Amino acid sequence: MKNIILIIVTLLFSNLISAQKYSSKTGKVTFEASVPLFEDVFAQDDTNVVVLNADTGDIASISAVKNFHFKVKLMEEHFNESYAESSKYPKTTFTGKILNFDKTKLTTSPQKYTVQGKLNFHGVDKAVTSSATIYAKDGKIYMQGGFVARPADFNVKIPKMVTKKIAETVNVEYNYALVKQ
Repeated sequence: MKNIILIIVTLLFSNLISAQKYSSKTGKVTFEASVPLFEDVFAQDDTNVVVLNADTGDIASISAVKNFHFKVKLMEEHFNESYAESSKYPKTTFTGKILNFDKTKLTTSPQKYTVQGKLNFHGVDKAVTSSATIYAKDGKIYMQGGFVARPADFNVKIPKMVTKKIAETVNVEYNYALVKQ
């Protein structure tokens, strides 16, 4: 019986095993919500985990919210406690697809792609579309791009006394160097 279960599991997951997966545990994700004349609202996570199925263009990433670091520690503390509520919502995820992705057409020259998927932040799922530049070099796939998000779309409440200091839209950028698994 154990042998039959092992054979079934092997057959079910054979597609996953044969798929060309690329990944990184050191992806860089930044966001900025600065407004003129006030302190920069900028944070960066250098430990974003991302996985790309190079056969299908499926992509997924995850960040621990507490891994976003600010220049000003007090701003980071307010972000985690009041805005992102990172103890209640400890991670942010993205699952999606690179449209018309064909790994055989990647070259050392950057090419434009569209990435569509679902971003989950603060417990809210939201469809996002991103423009990305992708190229291959030295056995790695490099990907960088960005999109705009609105805190209000993710039920993030900005206190009235600081609304003039934080932009209504947040510019999110990502930069990955993915290695074959």
